[in-house]
Amino acid sequence: MNIAVIGAGPAGLMAAEVLSAGGAHVTVYDRMPSVGRKFLLAGRGGLNLTHSEPLDAFLGRYREAAPHLRAAIEAFPPTALRAWSDTLGQPTFVGSSGRVFPQAMKASPLLRAWLRRLDQSGVQLALGHRWTGWSANGGLQFETPAGRTSLEPDATVIALGGASWPKLGADGGWIDSFKAKGIEIAPLRSANCGFRVGWSDLFRDRFEGQPLKGVELSFGGETVRGEATITRDGIEGGAIYALSAPLRDAVLAHGEVVLHVALRPDLAKHDLIARVSAPRQKQSMSTYLRKAAGLPPVAIGLLQEAAIAGGLNLSAMDSEALAALIDAVPVKLTGVAPLDRAISTAGGIALNEIDTQFMLRKMPGVFVAGEMLDWEAPTGGYLLQACFATGAAAGRGALNYLKR
Repeated sequence: MNIAVIGAGPAGLMAAEVLSAGGAHVTVYDRMPSVGRKFLLAGRGGLNLTHSEPLDAFLGRYREAAPHLRAAIEAFPPTALRAWSDTLGQPTFVGSSGRVFPQAMKASPLLRAWLRRLDQSGVQLALGHRWTGWSANGGLQFETPAGRTSLEPDATVIALGGASWPKLGADGGWIDSFKAKGIEIAPLRSANCGFRVGWSDLFRDRFEGQPLKGVELSFGGETVRGEATITRDGIEGGAIYALSAPLRDAVLAHGEVVLHVALRPDLAKHDLIARVSAPRQKQSMSTYLRKAAGLPPVAIGLLQEAAIAGGLNLSAMDSEALAALIDAVPVKLTGVAPLDRAISTAGGIALNEIDTQFMLRKMPGVFVAGEMLDWEAPTGGYLLQACFATGAAAGRGALNYLKR
C-alpha cells in the first residue's frame, strides 16, 4: 500500500503515523522546507494540546460540526491524545483552566520525538513539494525543486490546513483544485480572531497593548469571562476569541455590531451601585472610579471612550446609571481582523462532501482531514484535538478502503 499524505501539520502527520502502523508505505509531502511550522508557533504560548472537560461538553464546542466530528474524537479523545504524548516522552498536565499542556510547555520537543518515531517507522518526508492538483488521469501533481512531477498512489490523505498565517504553510491554495472536481467549499473566514474598533487617537495611543483583565463579554445571549487586549485598531484576546464566531457572522452580515463589556462582573449590581454612590468630593473622575469601583486605567479609559461616543458625561451620571454603564460598556465592532492574522480558519470543504471514513464521496481513495474541513472551535485545545483526531480517522479510513 503506497499512500501519499499531503500536508505536514498535526493532521497529516497523525494520518501518516496511523497509516504506517497499519502496514502502509507512506510519504508526506509539504511545500515548506520544514514540517509543523504553525504547530511550533502554537507552542510558543505553551502548546495547549487539548482540554480536560467531560467529552459531551467538549464536543459541544464544535457547534453544528459536532455530529460530523463526534466519531473521530470519540475514537481519539483527549485522554488518548495525552497518552500518545506520553509515549513520546512528553507527559502532560492539566492547568487551572482545565487546559492540557505538555510539561515542557513547548511544541519543539514533542515534534522532534514524533518525527524520530515516524522516521523509524519508515515514513518518508518530501519537503519543498507544492501540490498543484490532479492531472487528467487522476495523478497527483507537484512542483518540486527538481521541477514538476506526478505520481499515482494507492490512496491519498490531504491535510493542507486553512489559510490563517499563510507564511507558515497553509495558504488556501488547494481550493481551486477541489472546486474543479465539483467539491463544495464554504468560503474561508477568520476564526478565533480580533475585531476592528474605531478608537479615538487619545485612547489608542495611551492604551494600545493593555489587557482588560477579569472582564465579562456579552453578545447575542452569550457571555464569556476572561481577558481582552486593546490593539491599535481594535480588540482581541481569549474572551474575544470565544465569541468570535457569532461576532464575525454578525459583523459580516450587518457591517457593525455592539459588544458589551462588564468591567466588574465579580460585583453584584447593588454592591456596584453602593460603591459609586460614595461622595466624590474633590477627586478627579478617574481617581474616583479607580478608588470607588476598583477600575484600572485601561478600564476607566474604555468607560470614558464609550461615554464620549454616546454623548454622556460620566461626572453628571447618577449612581445607578454609572453602575449600569460599568456593567455593560458598549464597544462598537466595525470589522473583522484579516484572515492572515486569525488564529484559525472557518469554512473549507463542506462536511456533507465526506463519508464517515473522511473520504470524499466524489473521489474514492481521497481522504481529507484537519482545518481544511468546514468546522471551527474556540481556543482551549479544541483546535489541535480535532486536527489530531480527524487525521487519525482519515488514516484509518484509507487503510480500510485499501483493505476492501
